[in-house]
Amino acid sequence: MSEIVAIEFEEGIMLLLVQAGAARSAAISALRLAREGRFGEAQQQLAAASESISAAHQQQTALIGLDEGCGKLPVTLILVHAQDHLMNAMLIQDLAGEIIELYRRTAAGGTNA
Repeated sequence: MSEIVAIEFEEGIMLLLVQAGAARSAAISALRLAREGRFGEAQQQLAAASESISAAHQQQTALIGLDEGCGKLPVTLILVHAQDHLMNAMLIQDLAGEIIELYRRTAAGGTNA
């Protein structure tokens, strides 16, 4: 791997970590807001989580492109860590949406509103 590709690879991994972390934080924030009955703000945080996950997914795709599907890039602990963060952020976002809907229904008196 050339030095330029190695730098791109490392920067890409760090960007993936930052974006996944931002998504996770926004989803957790959305849950806390919904628990307080602040559903509009919770929805904004879920939207922010979605944007961060989208950006992280684009970064992941760029990293895959650097590898060209040929195993050109090393599978490092930090890469595995970044992938784990993205997977967890996506899971938390999905669950947060479901839990927020339950909070909303509870606040509305148990209806399907």
